[in-house]
Amino acid sequence: MKVYEKAPAKINLLLDVLHKRDDGFHEVEMIMTMVDLADRLTMEELPRDGIIISSQAGYIPLDEKNLAFQAARLIKERYNVRKGVYIHLDKHIPVAAGLAGGSSDAAAALRGLNRLWGLNIPQDELCRLGAELGSDVPFCVTGGTAVARGRGEKLEPIVNPPQCWVVLAKPPINVSTADVYGRFRAAGLREHPSTSAMRSAIERGSFADVCAGLGNVLESVTLELYPEVRQMKKTMQRLGADGVLMSGSGPTVFGLVAKEAKVARIYNGLRGFCKEVYVVRMLT
Repeated sequence: MKVYEKAPAKINLLLDVLHKRDDGFHEVEMIMTMVDLADRLTMEELPRDGIIISSQAGYIPLDEKNLAFQAARLIKERYNVRKGVYIHLDKHIPVAAGLAGGSSDAAAALRGLNRLWGLNIPQDELCRLGAELGSDVPFCVTGGTAVARGRGEKLEPIVNPPQCWVVLAKPPINVSTADVYGRFRAAGLREHPSTSAMRSAIERGSFADVCAGLGNVLESVTLELYPEVRQMKKTMQRLGADGVLMSGSGPTVFGLVAKEAKVARIYNGLRGFCKEVYVVRMLT
């Protein structure tokens, strides 16, 4: 028996950091949604106990450093599963890009192994397991669109944003999320993006107001550290994207585009100096 799971990328329509918590993490408030750029996982049982991961991508770890491996190990240990699993990871989401590729792989592994082994774990429990692996994993378990609070694990599902094209561009650099959060100072912010305004725009289906409400306080750090990201954002705006923002801690920048006629111009303009450019749709 084989089980297949899709692991979509996420983007942050809004990312606010409120303060640093006593446990060392930051208290955040985010609105996240998913786009149709995805890894794909194939899982099948092995005749012996163990976890084996393979991938066509030569640049990702295939051992305990891999979040899908960690998800499989966690579910085996927590539910006393004495069976082995082989996971093939067909990788398409860029690594260390602010798109939660690793977190989505972990979430897909949790969902898939739940089915493969007939564990009947409810979704809220899968989310709690996911929170042990990473702050974005619970959202990737549920998918859709949500307001996320706490470390990102406290989720409130909301309606999906109005459908549009999404152009993603990742500069040829990797950004450390821990480094960006380590340099961030919430006290120095002059203003915060409005979660309530963005949520209202989404619920009203107003594409223009969604674009106007985009905000990510981590840009203040990443754009300063990496001029390539700042340049990417300016270029996407110049080429005519309706709304432009960095996703997560970066370095990927996304542009929301209402009219298909604009998409090719933006894509071609970015491809002139950036290899990793993707044109996708919102997953609604």
